[in-house]
Amino acid sequence: MNHTYIIGEIGQNHNGSVDLAKLIVDLVSRPVHEDAFNLDLRPMDAVKMTKRDLNEELTDSQMNRPYDSPNSFGRTYGEHRAKLELTDEEHFEVYRHAKSLGLDFVETLCSPGCLSLLKLFTPDRLKVASRDLTNLPLLEAMAETRIPIILSTGMAGQKELDDALEVITRYHDQIAILHCVSQYPTAPDNLNLLTITYLKRHYGQYTIGFSDHTIGIAAPVAAVALGAEIVEKHITIDRRMKGTDQQGSLGPDGVNRMIRDIRLTERWMGREELYIEPAVAAARVKLERSVATRHDLQPGDVIREEDLHLLSPGDGYKWADRGQVIGRQVKNFVPRNELIYPKDLL
Repeated sequence: MNHTYIIGEIGQNHNGSVDLAKLIVDLVSRPVHEDAFNLDLRPMDAVKMTKRDLNEELTDSQMNRPYDSPNSFGRTYGEHRAKLELTDEEHFEVYRHAKSLGLDFVETLCSPGCLSLLKLFTPDRLKVASRDLTNLPLLEAMAETRIPIILSTGMAGQKELDDALEVITRYHDQIAILHCVSQYPTAPDNLNLLTITYLKRHYGQYTIGFSDHTIGIAAPVAAVALGAEIVEKHITIDRRMKGTDQQGSLGPDGVNRMIRDIRLTERWMGREELYIEPAVAAARVKLERSVATRHDLQPGDVIREEDLHLLSPGDGYKWADRGQVIGRQVKNFVPRNELIYPKDLL
């Protein structure tokens, strides 16, 4: 059975609070139980945070522009962004909390200055945001650390992806590529999940996955069925909270349902062959049809095809095996509309 590496993306849904970030980590680590078959299912595997260096983020004019929005945390966009940033030490605090709960920790680094985090701790994976796939100096700085890297293709075509891979593979090949569409939320006609099978065919030497910005949980489950080995989804404590990403994220119930359905999908996929599952044996006996009599058959009668039809249960001769019945003599009386068994034939 394949295992999907599920990442809960906190992003900026902590609203600048390390305590809220830790609460979201708690949400991610919760066990998931499937009631119908009494299954304890593996929770998410990792949480992801994002680190920005505001000195390397936007032009001065963009940082100083007024930001008048219901989701604003500051008078200007720069003040808004500063309010949503956690310090290196706070990222480290969330990292330690995730590790104490058995989770991996993934960090998106948005500029070379953000690598200062690595003086405090080493994330299990580094993430390159879709917008930075063409930021080749950043990719080189991240690749030099030799920490496994996840790439999102939300704003990239094949050339941009190939250029990024050329830079990173100078240092290592521990790379995952996530199909992604940087539209929030992503419209159904724009998702193109078959890109996952394209990536698996053309970039199969790397781990292929899916970073989701759709509403709901159906797309990640479909992605797993198409072969995604990593799934990333925005999560939050409460979708009604202030913030631009909150409404498009999964709340506690959504997180539970997505994990449940992904873990069940892993089990659903099975193996690529046609076979009779042992679990259906009882239903097969009960529901399939077997060769039965159209009328009473007396001892000594020679059975003809017109004497036969099909009735349940399914533990007798199948129609494909009727040649083992036709032309045989009846040994024991067989009433009308009853199955014929080997013991009834000479």
